[in-house]
Amino acid sequence: MTRLTHTLQVTQVGRSLAASLGLNEALTEAICLGHDVGHSPFGHTGEDALTPYVGTDWLHSAHSVRVLSLLEPQNLTFEVLDGIRAHSWRVNPPPSTQEGMLCRFADRIAYLTHDVADAIRADIFSLTDLPPAALKRFGDASRLWINAMIRAVVDYSLETGDVAMDPETLEVMNDLRSFMFERVYLRPEAEAQRIRAVAVIQNLVDYFTAHPMEIPPSITAPDAEPVTAAVDFVAGMTDRYAITTHDRLFRPRLFDS
Repeated sequence: MTRLTHTLQVTQVGRSLAASLGLNEALTEAICLGHDVGHSPFGHTGEDALTPYVGTDWLHSAHSVRVLSLLEPQNLTFEVLDGIRAHSWRVNPPPSTQEGMLCRFADRIAYLTHDVADAIRADIFSLTDLPPAALKRFGDASRLWINAMIRAVVDYSLETGDVAMDPETLEVMNDLRSFMFERVYLRPEAEAQRIRAVAVIQNLVDYFTAHPMEIPPSITAPDAEPVTAAVDFVAGMTDRYAITTHDRLFRPRLFDS
């Protein structure tokens, strides 16, 4: 799944939730469309790789706000930027709007259901390996899962008056997320790829910090320090562009004259 297809899926889920709950669909859509604009290459591994350069946790949610308000300003409202800032569950304070909370749920619903389906297709595990509670609560086919999770949010939110998922379903969903971290995201077989991804990002940041004139001026703020400009540049790369740039800069050229 690419960042674009994930964003489109999050937006679809978010609008579905907003329509079912009578909330602002346009605001929800704007938050969902912008929530990953500032995501680094290689997912959350990229965040870990960039953290040493900023003195605090480098968060793609905060960088998304930086991109949309400073690097490529879009004249967005406070509510949109606030929802983007806090779409990640690790960010406090939480969103100030119900629509921002919808994006939190839409993001988790989208990536969990898609990643489960991808892992099954890749033979990392089979459907029967999933936690029994997840199969019982969400169904025995991945295509049923999005609807079940959306329904869990809609029903409980209508009951309580706030955007939320009922505690029992939320516990099952969190257990499923823990299962995915153990069996997919942090599995030992992926450690070599993770190390390689960190090296690619940090090599690039180090290189462009030392060669700031090679950073396109439109990529960063005019008065940015070299390391900040390098982080802005590398954080805006796709996985493929980061690898291609790294290969160009660091791989030996056997046939150069």
